[in-house]
Amino acid sequence: MRQRDKHYDVASMRTTLTIDDDIGRALKDLSRQAGKSFKTVVNEVLRQGLTSGAKPEARREPFKVESARRGFAPGIDPFKLNQLVDELEAEQFVAKTAPKQPRA
Repeated sequence: MRQRDKHYDVASMRTTLTIDDDIGRALKDLSRQAGKSFKTVVNEVLRQGLTSGAKPEARREPFKVESARRGFAPGIDPFKLNQLVDELEAEQFVAKTAPKQPRA
């Protein structure tokens, strides 16, 4: 009999499923405790999960970060920050436009 001529039971499906180790152990434990096959326990647990009607957890309130007023470190003059930025930009400009020194 050729493969395509075989009749398959549409009530079940054979598939490969990769599950986490902890879930596998829990399912095997349930199987031993209930005296049922692993396949039966997996089907029952999946069926129960799919039909339980459980709703996802309610959304939590977003995490909020409370800000606190912080000052500058001692010795930093906030009024001179623009001057510092200007000096740094001037140094970068000079470094970019200066003629390259030939290597010796």
